[in-house]
Amino acid sequence: MRAAVLHRPDPSNRNQVVADPLLMEDLPIPAPGPGEILLHVEACGVCRTDLHITMGELPPLHDAITPGHQIVGRVEKTGANVDATMVGRRVGVSWMGGVDGSCMLCRKGHENLCDNPVFTGYSVNGGYAEYAVARADFCIPLPEEALPESLAPLLCAGIIGFRSLRVAGVERGDRVGLFGFGASAHLAIDVLKSWECEVYVATRGESHRQLARELGATWVGDALDRPPEPLDRAITFAPSGDVVISALSSLRKGGVVAINAIHLDRIPEFDYDKLLWGERQIRSVANMTRADARDFVALAHEIGIRPRTTLFPLAEVNRALEAVRRDAVDGAAVVMCQR
Repeated sequence: MRAAVLHRPDPSNRNQVVADPLLMEDLPIPAPGPGEILLHVEACGVCRTDLHITMGELPPLHDAITPGHQIVGRVEKTGANVDATMVGRRVGVSWMGGVDGSCMLCRKGHENLCDNPVFTGYSVNGGYAEYAVARADFCIPLPEEALPESLAPLLCAGIIGFRSLRVAGVERGDRVGLFGFGASAHLAIDVLKSWECEVYVATRGESHRQLARELGATWVGDALDRPPEPLDRAITFAPSGDVVISALSSLRKGGVVAINAIHLDRIPEFDYDKLLWGERQIRSVANMTRADARDFVALAHEIGIRPRTTLFPLAEVNRALEAVRRDAVDGAAVVMCQR
């Protein structure tokens, strides 16, 4: 099979842009082990987390890894202890590729905070390949009739955005700010509209602002602009601490900011009395649960979410990463993995 492989980044290049970090290689098709399935990959979404991995901002765990964690594919083969009737079904794989199930947090129902997690495309090989192996119990059933490129962005960008709304405590009819408007936020806005929320979008890039207007935002401004009304909830999608402060300054008393970023540069010093006092809260969003995945995919199907996508062939995965890095994609970038 053809697969895009990241070899251990040079530590001296950390946080620097490396041209074409992934190499296209011919590798054996992997065999599923007990509890696993082999997927013939149709498409894999491109996530900003993949940039953190390929740039070495997340420390490498292996000498070589295939990234990609928004996988849409059909089950080609099952390993031992997996229902053989799964063969031929379309399923999705997300960032959370497995948990130990036995740590304290798993036992308390917080599998997204597992002490020994498996991350697709980071601790195990992911979906920038023609075939991929995944744990069967972490696969998400997907609609058969939808295009694979319309499903891939749901599997991380969509799910984590949905979890962010939950972590922020969004209620029907709230005023909600989305700070940054990329792959995740442009899916979250459809959920918020279905909940009759007013949506205020602050983001850099006129094309992103135009997309927010087209998708029905109540107000749209530049990245650090302050919305004209105090917000009940805010979600930040940019990996910048400045944006967190901007979101916090937009809250009413009792409001919540949820930080939806696996990597954040830093949060600047801020005035507690002006910005946090009044029972305002800052919460982080870490990973997702299988319940989040099931609930969001069902809701996306119910309300008819259709991601905006830009497609790239597998051989041009580096071009897809570069487009995401430069914010040159409105909506989501998707790598098509079948020839």
